[in-house]
Amino acid sequence: LHPNYTDRHEDNHQPKLHKGLVVKHNANQRYATTAVTSFLFRELAKRQGLPMQDFVVRNDMGCGSTIGPILASGIGIRTVDVGMPQLSMHSIREMCGTDDVKITYEHFKAFYQHFTELDKIITTDL
Repeated sequence: LHPNYTDRHEDNHQPKLHKGLVVKHNANQRYATTAVTSFLFRELAKRQGLPMQDFVVRNDMGCGSTIGPILASGIGIRTVDVGMPQLSMHSIREMCGTDDVKITYEHFKAFYQHFTELDKIITTDL
């Protein structure tokens, strides 16, 4: 959370350094995360004891986007937009928490090792 722009974040969705990977949500579909993909990613984290956070853009503010929505709509793969919390993204002094590097690695490792078994037991209406 950038200390100069605290008003740009929802009070309960302010990503913090060293607190885990962030799932990005946007009601206007600027990110590819859906309820289903968010649940699957969150459930994997819970089963592995990994911390995670949610980032929600305020409804009255614009935001950037990712290539996630384009890829998801073009090839039909369930997609979740995730990333490490950062301070001053795209600036010359961009930084992230050192703990978040290991946490991110553990998240992705858990995803590749356990997603198939979780996906087999979850039923969704897609």
